[in-house]
Amino acid sequence: MPEIKKLLIANRGEIALRIHRACHEMGIKTVAVHSTADADAMHVRLADEAICIGPPSAAESYLNIANIISAAEISGADAIHPGYGFLSENAKFAEIVEAHGLIFVGPKPEHIRTMGDKVEAKRTAGALGLPLVPGSDGALTDSAEAKRLARDIGYPVLIKAASGGGGRGMKVVPSEDMMDTLMAQAGSEAKAAFGDATVYMEKYLGNPRHIEFQVFGDGKGNAIHLGERDCSLQRRHQKVLEEAPSPVITAEERERMGGIVAKAMADMGYRGAGTIEFLWENGEFYFIEMNTRLQVEHPVTEAITGLDLVREQIRIAEGHPLTLRQEDVIFRGHAIECRINAEDPRTFAPSPGLVKQYHAPGGMHVRVDSGLYAGYKVPPYYDSMIAKLIVYGTTRQGALRRLRRALEEFVIDGMKTTIPLHQALLDDPEFQEGEYTIKWLEDWLAKQQA
Repeated sequence: MPEIKKLLIANRGEIALRIHRACHEMGIKTVAVHSTADADAMHVRLADEAICIGPPSAAESYLNIANIISAAEISGADAIHPGYGFLSENAKFAEIVEAHGLIFVGPKPEHIRTMGDKVEAKRTAGALGLPLVPGSDGALTDSAEAKRLARDIGYPVLIKAASGGGGRGMKVVPSEDMMDTLMAQAGSEAKAAFGDATVYMEKYLGNPRHIEFQVFGDGKGNAIHLGERDCSLQRRHQKVLEEAPSPVITAEERERMGGIVAKAMADMGYRGAGTIEFLWENGEFYFIEMNTRLQVEHPVTEAITGLDLVREQIRIAEGHPLTLRQEDVIFRGHAIECRINAEDPRTFAPSPGLVKQYHAPGGMHVRVDSGLYAGYKVPPYYDSMIAKLIVYGTTRQGALRRLRRALEEFVIDGMKTTIPLHQALLDDPEFQEGEYTIKWLEDWLAKQQA
């Protein structure tokens, strides 16, 4: 069984730091790769070795497969962890890593490829017994076919890009007379954003929640679930705050759906961490996609299960079986994560710049995942998330009180951040009661700005 002695982290920011910390606790040396813009980043400073892989542009650095593989060979790394984003769901990258005799800390390339194609993912999910949103069996080829299908499903329907995400190439079609125009627009957007104009159709759910299940497989036919996360607080399809467990899912629903997703992953022979995302409405789950990687919001699952997900990823990549059986997984308490972005909290305009003062909140059950420090200059080239604040409480109300206190302590001076947004959300009675859906935050923001 291969033992990882040195691991290259093919990412940046807080997730690179998170992986570095897990490695050092396991006695594994780390190699940080970085663009010229990230030379002073915290994960670069703390890693055992650091290698510059290109200029600020992600296409020339963090997405440059040749440079990353070269860095691994130069440093003598045994393995590569892709984190999330960038190359984490690139099946070709995973194949190249393994072709060079390196361990890829992630799923099998064929599973990344299958689940990265939304049409193929939906077909596979259905075959594995996951409940699907009513829609097309595959890609739509013409608007006449789309109209026939929409009549059967019932308007409104959703036209979605088969590749990619983030709301691009996605159009709600309210009626048949709009189908031609909106289907063409969705295809054009998909082509521009992802290089693939393929689209498919789903029933448009009126006001659902976004519920996702964390799964782990060891690639040997064993798989478990680690419960659900509620990621319904979204703006423009981007998650803002996540919590576990969901305020609306019962223990019976968790056990039932968790059993379904774990069996699906076992049947698939899935390896490593994955997240199966559902829309939930009126007690029904509908599969939307699977992310074959670690999620930004994984800390809330760690908080309620006590399991180190990155450590588990590395163990499985080495060929070990799962640490836990399903009956060993015990859910305790409630955890909430706030994504802190370098953005204007009202307009959401990016606000990179110099961190003049930095003070992270502390105390019992308060965790901050961030690469910030006083004197660090946040570069303008990458995602605007600069920190994640995670709190845990024995109850949801206890977690909310701890979150309020932690946000009051959090100091990031020198740029605008979304800390005030989270503080305002905490004051809202509907949020306090957990009564929100994927549309709630957009409506709430519109009221705040009226």
